[in-house]
Amino acid sequence: MPARSAMNQNGTVCLVQLRYQLRVYPTPGQQVELARAFGCARVVFNDGLRLRRQARESGEKYICDGELSRRLITEAKLTPERAWLGEVSAVVLQQALADLNTAYRNFFASITGKRKGHTVAPPRYRSRKDNRQAIRFTKNSRFKILGNGRLRLPKIGDLKVRWSRTLPSDPSSVAIIRDAAGRYFASFVVQTTDEALPPADSEVGIDLGLTHFAVLSDGTKVTAPKFLRRAARKLKRLQQDLSRKTKGSNRRKKAVVKVARAHARVADTRRDWQHQLSTAIIRENQAVYVEDLCVAGLGRTRLAKSVHDAGWASFISMVEYKAARYGRAFGRVDRFFPSTRMCSQCGRINEKMTLNVRAWDCPCGAVHDRDVNAAKNVLAAGQADNSNDRGAQVRPEYVPAPRGEAVTHPDAACSTRSVEGISVL
Repeated sequence: MPARSAMNQNGTVCLVQLRYQLRVYPTPGQQVELARAFGCARVVFNDGLRLRRQARESGEKYICDGELSRRLITEAKLTPERAWLGEVSAVVLQQALADLNTAYRNFFASITGKRKGHTVAPPRYRSRKDNRQAIRFTKNSRFKILGNGRLRLPKIGDLKVRWSRTLPSDPSSVAIIRDAAGRYFASFVVQTTDEALPPADSEVGIDLGLTHFAVLSDGTKVTAPKFLRRAARKLKRLQQDLSRKTKGSNRRKKAVVKVARAHARVADTRRDWQHQLSTAIIRENQAVYVEDLCVAGLGRTRLAKSVHDAGWASFISMVEYKAARYGRAFGRVDRFFPSTRMCSQCGRINEKMTLNVRAWDCPCGAVHDRDVNAAKNVLAAGQADNSNDRGAQVRPEYVPAPRGEAVTHPDAACSTRSVEGISVL
């Protein structure tokens, strides 16, 4: 349930945008209508992408959003080839083009440098074989939540919803999603005010690992549940059954769904556990600081399976948006900060330590547990950055290495710097 906050001129959070995803159970007839809506939205998206690619290849002017909507929706419905587009809600088709326009804007902003982070690829064609299919309804479609708890969608009908929780306000839009396991979800977007929790006296630093999922600066160690490892035996059996099925057969399709359901069960269990842990940490601490790990880089090492099973990135994002929602402070510590090798008492930085060193002694007389010491250093570094309200730099800036040092060393391939401070199995 990611959140986006809106701030007023004083910098106070006033509104939070949340997404509530609930399970829906369409009837067989409604599943046919949803499949038709998925297909129509996919065709309009692909037609728009094809027109813009053709215009670019022929040297023509970029087709604007309004022209694209007129040609692919309004005029296309009058042709025999696309007359069936009128069988679904026009809002679904408009939102498909809106997704295409957003994808192009993100791509242009990425290649021009306006969008930070990884380079965004240009939009690609959607396939009916994609594991995830989705359509979106806005208020213009006049979707409605009925008094009996059902969700009424235009040209689809009243869907049965499992209301595990109530919505804090009227939703501005709803997306109907079908995942690889064949499940249907309704994803509502709502806006609500932030819910500040009572002030807490404690602050915490978190060191993430694999043997222990999280080690807190107060000495608390959270054991890694390893959901994927525990389900590996069942997943292996289902995958073997899938490999024996003939490609294109109905039995293979059923086996694919069984594998997808097993993976979905693992992902749902991990997500629920992370929600409980992140909520408990936010409620008990006024400020939370974590290390800014390069999860994408660690996912390409020999620890890839364990890193993906841990789910660090999703957990950090949960802590971040819950801190913004409940009025807590959140900070990320630089990933190159030597939290593992630095003594939390005297500040002395030791030489590099191998991963099998779980405890070490400092010349000042302090005896450190590797992970607890790292969590304490993360807390201290986060507090130093958070208390610096004038924006001054706490640590020295990074400077380019001298020419004599900017070389590739023979043992660079054997370096363990990317996984330093992370416990191994």
